[in-house]
Amino acid sequence: MEKLKNSKRIETLKKKMLDEERFASIEQAKIITRVYQENETLSTPLKRALALKTCLEELEISVEPEELIVGNRSKGVRAGIVFPESGLRWVNEEFETLPTREQDRFSVHPGDIETFRTEIYPYWHGNSMEDVISREYGPEISAMSKVVKINQKDHAQGHICPDTELWLKKGPAGLIELAKENAKNHPGNPDFYQSVIWTLEGAQTFMRRYADLLRKTAEESPEHAQDLNDLAEICESLAIRPAQTFHEALQSLWFLYTILHMESNASSFSPGRMDQYLWPYYEKDIREGRIDRQKALELIEALWLKFNQIVYLRNAHSAKYFAGFPIGFNIAIGGEDENGNDIYNDLSLLFLDAQYDLGLPQPNLSVRLNKNSSHELMQRAIEVVARGSGMPQFFNDEAIIKPLENLGIEEKDARNYAIVGCVELTTQGNNLGWSDAAMFNMNKALELDLNHGKCLLNGEQLGPDYGGLEDYETFEDLEEAFRRTLDYFIDEMMEAEKVVEKAHQNCLPSAFLSSVIDDCLVKGVDVTAGGAKYNLSGIQMIQAANLADSFAAVKELVFDEKKIGKEELINAIQNNFEGNEGAIIQTMLLKKAPKYGNDVKWVDELGSKWAKYFRNRMRDYTNYRGGPYHTGMYTVSAHVPMGENLGAGADGRKAKEPLADGGMSPAYGRDLEGPTAVLKSVSRLYNECTTNGGLLNMKFLPEFFKTQTGRDKFENFLRAFVDLKIPHIQFNVVSREDLLDAKAHPERHQSLTVRVAGYTAYFVELAGKLQDEIIERTSYAEI
Repeated sequence: MEKLKNSKRIETLKKKMLDEERFASIEQAKIITRVYQENETLSTPLKRALALKTCLEELEISVEPEELIVGNRSKGVRAGIVFPESGLRWVNEEFETLPTREQDRFSVHPGDIETFRTEIYPYWHGNSMEDVISREYGPEISAMSKVVKINQKDHAQGHICPDTELWLKKGPAGLIELAKENAKNHPGNPDFYQSVIWTLEGAQTFMRRYADLLRKTAEESPEHAQDLNDLAEICESLAIRPAQTFHEALQSLWFLYTILHMESNASSFSPGRMDQYLWPYYEKDIREGRIDRQKALELIEALWLKFNQIVYLRNAHSAKYFAGFPIGFNIAIGGEDENGNDIYNDLSLLFLDAQYDLGLPQPNLSVRLNKNSSHELMQRAIEVVARGSGMPQFFNDEAIIKPLENLGIEEKDARNYAIVGCVELTTQGNNLGWSDAAMFNMNKALELDLNHGKCLLNGEQLGPDYGGLEDYETFEDLEEAFRRTLDYFIDEMMEAEKVVEKAHQNCLPSAFLSSVIDDCLVKGVDVTAGGAKYNLSGIQMIQAANLADSFAAVKELVFDEKKIGKEELINAIQNNFEGNEGAIIQTMLLKKAPKYGNDVKWVDELGSKWAKYFRNRMRDYTNYRGGPYHTGMYTVSAHVPMGENLGAGADGRKAKEPLADGGMSPAYGRDLEGPTAVLKSVSRLYNECTTNGGLLNMKFLPEFFKTQTGRDKFENFLRAFVDLKIPHIQFNVVSREDLLDAKAHPERHQSLTVRVAGYTAYFVELAGKLQDEIIERTSYAEI
């Protein structure tokens, strides 16, 4: 097919977006606070719904005259929304530092801090979800925080793939009728259905407001008047009927995701398999001559720009774990259909073209591969990978579908899986997966077992004293202590999870989201209370590579070959390998013990063994919505702050240094046998451990992709990835020299994007430690 190029219109909009300053916004918080103050007697679901409806009616909106897709949750782009219902204590503590903090900065409008402290914070102080959780389990959550990071404590739940196809077929008007019909079967739950109806009525008003603004803008911009008036007609029509054309479908989709973010102010509402459910609109318009491929690409790129205009305001601590504004609009293309046939289409290729042209961090584009994946799709995806934006990433149907079925997912839903956020797996339109429930630092647990339950950094007693390295007669004794420590902190973690999920149900019912998640309307149950068909909770294990390396070094050098004494090793790590003796011990740990990622079976299986143990322990628990827990192996950017929480390790890592990136990736600099050996090591991880997502990061030099021979080798490499049944792989294609120059001269590299973990971010917007970690990752020039 012919190569298409993005239009001058798209280039203009892209420049406007990137040039606009990013601010924190309190506008929505002011409206929500006023609605709650004026409606104290209403139930929480009704107050939440009325607050969203009022925001949709009153929030200041704007359009650019060149736009083909409109809508945002603020007047400015990339604004950080202050959201009172979930939590404001941290905002009160950090508001002044937002423009200067290390990671993910926001400017602040003059006067907003005073307004926040006089009009907003006093009302919510002690009453937000964050406050409820803190009262009920705050000390316990703090006590485990060096080992377990409990998430979702100060914001609503995201990481959801709504039923976008239903939204497109019904629109808000059709969903209102559906809610009214189902309400007749549940007369005892009027607040739920009234909440849904209010939010959908607000959506209709929101669309009409944009229609009015577009017509006004058309009067002021005669050169764009026709397009603006046409778009106004689309917005007005979508308020009363479903989408009918490709342009209408894209605009309708964006209204859905804008409103979801307004309701929940959470990350990772993902559109899922857009190339499949948008295909009928595209195919019909192409067939009837309404658009051509060039116009379709322009519309897609207009939507791609909108995906980059919403970011998420996190507290300073969470920003280190989720660095670079990973909002997580994940789009999956290709893969199997419900009958097991490989499917892709012209939209799949156009989505890749859009990423090739724009190179922006969003959407998080994912390609599903399987043993029957087409040469055409793979080669086009490889061309985009070579472009260097860190996208697309690749998922393996051969490794994912069966484990999802074993989790209790119906076969048709498992085959139709999508991805949310970074790499988290989900079914489409019927699942509250709670995929970011917690992160468990398994390496901190091992540190405690080497040091009598005490933190190596400050000597604090963090866990039970099951002994120290000098007490264990055998390697199996150390493993037994490690098992007991895992069990202890898993039990603590699960108690915290109950408190957090209960608080979400009581404080943040989500009526609008419930209207596009099956089976909430049929059951008459909010999505936060278990209304979805599937109710999962996902825990991340961090980090199997370092754990395998540490256990391997202790087993071989201390217990088997006795080249390092127990006291020598514990003294060395307690003193962070300082002095001549410490340096010698560190060198032995790094150089004399085999490492994960080099196709050494027994080392790889040490990591797999404990990942499998952790996964099996999750089966002992049921979450607050009545669904199962499962596990993932990905870090976002948590490998940096979780490394900062660690003392020196038996793998030779010095105190506070980052852990291995990704989740299934080797520690950087330790994978010495090439990329194929890495694949073989990763293939030994148990795929039942990554039903919540697994992440393998690799870095290739740009020169590798400059010839067709190189691109063909890369396709064969990806087919080996499929055959080895590894769930995920992604690539940075960038030179060390370019990264070093970008760190030293950020003004020269404002548009440089890199793969951090399961997402892409602007390199110059990352904190220095994370930049350094990305620079040090192993680079490959050959396969």
